[in-house]
Parts: sequence; C-alpha cells; structure tokens
Amino acid sequence: MTKLKILLTGGAGYIGSCTANILLDHGCEVFIIDDLSTGHKKLVPKKSNFYQCSIQSNKVSKILEENNFDVVMHFAAFIQVEESTKYPRKYIKNNYENTVKFLKKCKKYNLKNIIISSTAAVYGNSSKKKTFNEISKLNPSNPYAKSKLKIEKYIKKNKYFNFIILRYFNVAGADLKLRSGQISKKSTHLIKKLCQSSLNNKPLPIFGSDYLTKDGTAIRDYIHVIDLANIHYLAAKYLLKKNKSQIFNCGYGYGFTVKEVVDTFNKISKNKINYIYRDRRAGDVGVLISNSNKIKKILKWKSKYESLKEILKSHLQWEKKINNE
Repeated sequence: MTKLKILLTGGAGYIGSCTANILLDHGCEVFIIDDLSTGHKKLVPKKSNFYQCSIQSNKVSKILEENNFDVVMHFAAFIQVEESTKYPRKYIKNNYENTVKFLKKCKKYNLKNIIISSTAAVYGNSSKKKTFNEISKLNPSNPYAKSKLKIEKYIKKNKYFNFIILRYFNVAGADLKLRSGQISKKSTHLIKKLCQSSLNNKPLPIFGSDYLTKDGTAIRDYIHVIDLANIHYLAAKYLLKKNKSQIFNCGYGYGFTVKEVVDTFNKISKNKINYIYRDRRAGDVGVLISNSNKIKKILKWKSKYESLKEILKSHLQWEKKINNE
C-alpha cells in the first residue's frame, strides 16, 4: 500500500497526538488541524504538518482543496461529562453542529473516508447489562454522550461517507516513548487524577461509593491509548481496502472498579495515595464494559498493552515527565 495521507482534527490533544505519532511510525503522512483551545502545541509531532485553526476556519477549505487526503480522523471535541451537564448547548454546538459543517466541507472536496471518535457513554447506564456490544440499546445519560450520538446518527444517514465510528471506553496510559500523553490540569479521568494525587501528595476524591458493584465504586473498561492509536491505523487501512462502514467498540472486554485501580496503583507507586469518598458526579454511570469481539474479528485487532499495571506505569512516567519540564 502506498503511503497514507491522513488528516487529524484535534491532533494536538491527548488521543489525537498519540495516534499521530503511531501513524508516523507506520510511515503515514500526517496533517493536523487544532485550534489549541484544549490541545497543546508541544504534543504535535515535529514530522507532522500542523495548522493552528479550528475546523470552522476558512483555512480548512484551503487545506482540503490543496491536499488529496485518504482519510480524515475526527478527534476534535469537548469531552468533559460534568461540564456538559452544566453547559449542554456548548456541547451540542461544538461536537455536533460544528462537526456537521466540517463534514460538509469534506464532502465538497471529495474526502469521503471518515473515522469518527465516539464514546461508550452513548450506551448510558444499565443495572441489567454487564457488557455492551455495538447493537446494544443506546441511552446516553449526559449531554456529552448525546452530542456524540447525534453525530453518529448524522453520518449514518449521510450516504456519501465511508465511515468507521469508534466508541472509546476509558482511555489511559501514555505513548511508550513518552512523546505524548495527557496534559490537561482540568482532566476528570481517574488515572490522570490518580497520578496527580500521588505526585502532589493529595488525597484522591472517589465519586460514588453506592453503585451496585462489589465495592460500591464504579466499574470501567480501560484501554491503553497506544492500543487505541493502533486501532485508528487498522481502521484507516480497512476503510480504504473494503470501502465499508462499521461501528466498533474500543475496549478490552472487562473492567475494574475505581477502588481496584487505586489499590493497583498503590502497589506500583512509591507514593501511596489516600482517597476520600464524594457524592456521585452528574451524568456518571455505574458500569461500562465493552464487548470487543467485533473489532477483533473484523479488524484483526490484538491488544498489546492491556495490563492495568502497564497502563498505570506509563501514565505515571508521563506525569513525572511533564511535572519536571
């Protein structure tokens, strides 16, 4: 296969930048659009072609006109669940309306292969279901998830695009060469907060101790960001070879409670952390675990980094690195 030419929106963010590095490792030509409202210039790989602009900018039309991209990977979005419950309109406007405008530009310039970042949160909460597959009932419980479901529905109705929708479960870890990872100080991701608490010697708040789980804390299916980045590369190759649209769960198929994650972290870290229980956060769900059989079968994806200890170690190493810069 000839060298793939790939456009990433939001490529200066956590998952986008990790994916950009992996695509470059695979020999792809990488172009990144990011307005740096939540992304960081230091995460942009030097070998990529970077444009500092939003997906609404007039520059985008020029970029699309001048380049014959094979695939676009759309990462650009607001992702904070709790914030979305306070400002639902902000999330619908950015994650849905702005994305629709961007996709119309892609169509105008004949870019039809689209990989969309979605979320497992579209499944919502269920006390009955332990795992969710791609045809499970969708019941988003917060505006962030609703905004992602709206864009899923839009692209499924639009017959022009060949698309792959990737529903991320809980993404964690960092690039193994420490080229990229999570930077945001406002992140609500458990493992990011865990590392910060350890390095700052502060207690970790655990939101919710009364879920219907073995220890009362919420259960999540964690996926290493580099496994997820490799999924994007496989998805791009699949789209170009098969010309067939798909939806895939991105997770390992099993989960850990928040308390189990904390206990495992304390086994690998010199700085043991304490925790304090707080009320549940608005919009959070109790159990969210993937059924990932479809992606393993169709994309022939095999996870490489699913050890929870390895996920935690890479995340902690990254956190130490950025703390020392």
